[in-house]
Amino acid sequence: MSAAASSIAINAATPRGEPAFEPNVTLEPLWVRALLIGIAFIFLTLFLFVPLVSVFYEAMKKGWDVYVASIIEPDAWSAIKLTLMTALIAVPLNLVFGVAAAWCIAKFEFRGKNLLLTLIDLPFSVSPVISGLIYVLLFGMQGYFGPWLREHDIKILFAVPGIVLATIFVTFPFVARELIPLMQSQGSEEEEAALVLGASGWRTFWHVTLPNIKWGLLYGVILCNARAMGEFGAVSVVSGHIRGETNTIPLQVEILYNEFNVVGAFAVASLLAFLALVTLAIKSFVEWRLHTQQAAALLDQTH
Repeated sequence: MSAAASSIAINAATPRGEPAFEPNVTLEPLWVRALLIGIAFIFLTLFLFVPLVSVFYEAMKKGWDVYVASIIEPDAWSAIKLTLMTALIAVPLNLVFGVAAAWCIAKFEFRGKNLLLTLIDLPFSVSPVISGLIYVLLFGMQGYFGPWLREHDIKILFAVPGIVLATIFVTFPFVARELIPLMQSQGSEEEEAALVLGASGWRTFWHVTLPNIKWGLLYGVILCNARAMGEFGAVSVVSGHIRGETNTIPLQVEILYNEFNVVGAFAVASLLAFLALVTLAIKSFVEWRLHTQQAAALLDQTH
């Protein structure tokens, strides 16, 4: 239970006119709490704030003109466009899969439910490099589908389709894993009531289910998009590192850095850093809305 929900529950249970009692859950001495907070702050400073500032400092080290030139350079611009296109394809597909999988798991009982949950968690337990290698074994020239693809002049590996497939694989758990616990906690009473009153399945989904899960859905989409744009391991295996064609932003950063083009590498990397900051801001807002929604639901239950 969140702190806001706990406070609401305590205030609701306290008679009007009497001060609410909130127990002190931190029994450690003040110096212990100060020490722990200080250690956490030092850790974040060394491993988060300093590297983040260094990225933007190195990117702007030679001035704004050099920074802009590094961004609009043809190979870098191609990497940016490919990254955006990959995310625009992978995220909507994962959104549809995540909603469908969460709906099935949270609302129905069926054989193979635990197996489906295990398969959804598979990308979390498999190295991205291994997942990319699986696509090589399937679609490579010597792979299972390789001869058929060659006969029909279809190119999967070292092309955009392979990059999209690898990205979809490593990102498909995010939406489903955010929605499953949320939909399970909400239960199915509202959907059953809507169906009893004559609403169709689609109407029930759009007017009952979707409004209840919209913030959790947005949270999962944010995480999915961030991973899709920052994926390196699986994409590195299937892309072929063809400059101007199959390099995404992370791959372009690696190539520029290996060529000792430090400013160019950090300039392109700053785009991912900026994306991380925007994602963090949106994530914090969505978390706040989720906590507010949960607190409001708890307050309704106490009345």
